[in-house]
Amino acid sequence: MKRGKKYAEAAAQVDKTQMLTFVEAAELVKKVAFAKFDETVEMSMNLSLKKSQSVRDTVVLPNQFSEEKKVLVFAKGEKAEEAKEAGAAYVGDVDLVEKIRGGWMEFDVAVATPDMMKDVGRLGPILGRRGLMPNPKTQTVTFDIKGALAELKKGRVEFRSDKTGVVHLAVGKVSMDADKIAENAHIVLAEVLKRKPADAKGEFLKSISLSSTMGPGVMVSTKEN
Repeated sequence: MKRGKKYAEAAAQVDKTQMLTFVEAAELVKKVAFAKFDETVEMSMNLSLKKSQSVRDTVVLPNQFSEEKKVLVFAKGEKAEEAKEAGAAYVGDVDLVEKIRGGWMEFDVAVATPDMMKDVGRLGPILGRRGLMPNPKTQTVTFDIKGALAELKKGRVEFRSDKTGVVHLAVGKVSMDADKIAENAHIVLAEVLKRKPADAKGEFLKSISLSSTMGPGVMVSTKEN
């Protein structure tokens, strides 16, 4: 992939052999960011996983940096009323299922009560490929609608390893203070390490890096944990 002159200038300021703390890395990412927009700061963790293993869960980031997400809730009766009172953007049952099957997708997160999953399951091909399918593992299939919405509004986000064993997650914006970006990164790292498969052998965490949307990666010491 061909990079531009600004990227090359930014990359020249990064020593790939130097392992930094999260705060130092965040400061360097902020320093070398060159885009005219407020770039997202992204964190990548390369894990040692077998093909049969994966790491997936959710985490609440202490320092917010994104707009409040539009949450859709599949629920009936009292739980539907609970969702409305808790501030869900959209609430419904079979009507919403049919609306989504028709192509409507004006939401960021989907939550469902367990009794709705038989109907919501029909949306697997649509929501699954977009990463929006409600799932007990990410606490988006629950009868505690009020609690789920409260955490999503506080900034609960999902992380998962890809086929190559990499967990990639946004942890801030270039405009944020370096210590706040670092605090978010520490929380993510701690949660990922907690999800280490019981049968994982050897060094689980191989590498960590921070980067801005357009900028070069900055290596972080794995001793941060």
